[in-house]
Amino acid sequence: MAVQSVESSTTSSASDAPGAFGPAIALSCRECGERFDLGPIFACEVCFGPLEVAYELPAGDPEELRRRIEAGPNSIWRYAPLLPVPADVADLPSLHPGFTQLVKADNLARELGVTGELHIKDDSGNPTHSFKDRVVAIAVQAARTFGFTTLSCSSTGNLAGAVGAAAARAGFRSCVFIPHDLEAGKVVMAAVYGGELVGIEGNYDDVNRFCSELIGDPAGEGWGFVNVNLRPYYGEGSKTLAYEICEQLGWRLPDQIVIPIASGSQLTKIDKGLKELIAIGLVEDRPYKIFGAQAEGCSPVSAAFKAGHDVVRPQKPQTIAKSLAIGNPADGPYVLDIARRTGGAVEDVNDEQIVDAIKLLARTEGIFAETAGGVTVGVTKKLIEDGLLDPSLTTVVLNTGDGLKTLDAVAPTTGPSAIIRPTLDSFREAGLA
Repeated sequence: MAVQSVESSTTSSASDAPGAFGPAIALSCRECGERFDLGPIFACEVCFGPLEVAYELPAGDPEELRRRIEAGPNSIWRYAPLLPVPADVADLPSLHPGFTQLVKADNLARELGVTGELHIKDDSGNPTHSFKDRVVAIAVQAARTFGFTTLSCSSTGNLAGAVGAAAARAGFRSCVFIPHDLEAGKVVMAAVYGGELVGIEGNYDDVNRFCSELIGDPAGEGWGFVNVNLRPYYGEGSKTLAYEICEQLGWRLPDQIVIPIASGSQLTKIDKGLKELIAIGLVEDRPYKIFGAQAEGCSPVSAAFKAGHDVVRPQKPQTIAKSLAIGNPADGPYVLDIARRTGGAVEDVNDEQIVDAIKLLARTEGIFAETAGGVTVGVTKKLIEDGLLDPSLTTVVLNTGDGLKTLDAVAPTTGPSAIIRPTLDSFREAGLA
């Protein structure tokens, strides 16, 4: 992500809309700690480090907060007291994403030799069938407050669809940008909502650079780029995965969690969410390990982790896992810090292993994962085989999208078991009886 501060005369600050950001009180630099008013900026004016939302989190009786959350809507808005959103957010037009299934994966556990609890957090159940609905929902609330008229993004596919759908529901114009060679299913899904969809010749990093130029140009006046000038708010949506996992486990931390890495923001925000739950007493404070998962064809963070480096060197993506194909991940260094701090690791799998893992999850648990889900399941298998992930502990593996979006990955090796004539003799001859 290119680093630049963005201000617009057409937008308002948080001070103009009291209560619009709930418990959020400022934007804080992750590098130097400098604080700024809540506004449509994403880079520190002092050191150019990334900004994130800082809070005054609820104090008092944790049990009362638990009851309040559990009585809330079956969406991310049940966690409004912990998010940068107004208290009445559930009454505003949105797709109401979240509270997706945490599937106890006993069949997969047996296949992998897991003796503890194994769960799949299946975010394919969101409105546009990926976790991106969570992050976009938070960004839309910020866009409303700042007076933006157009929602936009750079995307590897899922985000484009999520922005298009959320904009349609909330009454925004949308114009989103994607690499020109994305999977057909994602292109159609992004276009069907009626906004403008623009293909850019190049990969995601090329798209992202273009958007960074547009946002500083008069042509981008009044535009809210969910993963650029709204990025601090957008990223907070991923925390809701942490909240849901712990609530669905009976308000306890998982011992181990395997998370896919694209920009790395999802992993860093899940860690932030777990730490917040500990800080306000909603879960017991105990160790947990976070593991990052990448595709071998785009594995800059995995490569840095294995080499013991603190710097993530960009790579040119070449993988079927296009939703993870970000060769210069903005949060890569922070992912390294979290994996090392928690005793986890960052690992990668090749395209063949991704396809095998997609089929394994489908065959054992009836969950058809996108290629990113194949990455997390494949990495989980590899981590167990290498002795890095303890099979006796409670483990959660993320599936962040629906396999119907990435049919091309499995289509060449998946099809009918047999083609027969409509007769019993033909059925028997095919060995199916």
